[in-house]
Amino acid sequence: MNTFKLLTITCAMALLGACATVDDDPTQDWSGAKLYEEAKAALDRGYYQTAIEYYETLEARYPFGRYAQQAQIEGAYAYYKFNELDSAIAAADRFIKLHPLDEHADYAWYLKGLANFDRTRDYFDFLMDSNPSENDPTPMIRAFDDFAYLIRNYPDSRYVADARQRMVYLRNELAEYELHVADYYMRRGAWVAAANRGKYVVEHYEGAESMPAALGVMITAYRRLGLNDLAVDATRVLRLNFPERASELLAARD
Repeated sequence: MNTFKLLTITCAMALLGACATVDDDPTQDWSGAKLYEEAKAALDRGYYQTAIEYYETLEARYPFGRYAQQAQIEGAYAYYKFNELDSAIAAADRFIKLHPLDEHADYAWYLKGLANFDRTRDYFDFLMDSNPSENDPTPMIRAFDDFAYLIRNYPDSRYVADARQRMVYLRNELAEYELHVADYYMRRGAWVAAANRGKYVVEHYEGAESMPAALGVMITAYRRLGLNDLAVDATRVLRLNFPERASELLAARD
């Protein structure tokens, strides 16, 4: 085969490949309305990866079109349902930054909270660790803060009731985490660190189920440190607010 024929065949194959690539994209001639319609249909049917692809294509081709803004918030939800939690949070953040006064801004905050909340599902594997203090409760804290922002700034939002319930759960889990760390320190005689963990629960997680136990930690740690006045104060708070648990906890700490 001569050089001319070889080049001709090579060029023909390249052109065919390019044409095939273009022809393989069924959305190439779709309008913004069509892309949005197909993305929403895929989302409603649970085809989240397809929905994500269509929403991303819509934003790329028609960034200033009438459907782009809706694609941003629905795309964030598609990421969440597809368990792409980092992408869901990033998309929600971008929506909030671009459209802080939009009617769906409350939902963006709620979605951020949900994504961070879902990051905590396997978090308490730290209970099996030798040193729980080395674990990072950041996802729980971020979820708690996202829900708190929603409740504080959008008190009439339809998502507030669910956010409150999740905050109660997170508050109890965060308080429990602090107590596990405090217990780790107590078993090693690090009484200052243990006292600080107990105090943190009392000051930041009011109403948590672990509040009486946190006061018990403070009492024991203060006694070990010779800080009798602080131990007496913590005992008074325990007896006043949790009389049904006081005798049990104080007996266990003696």
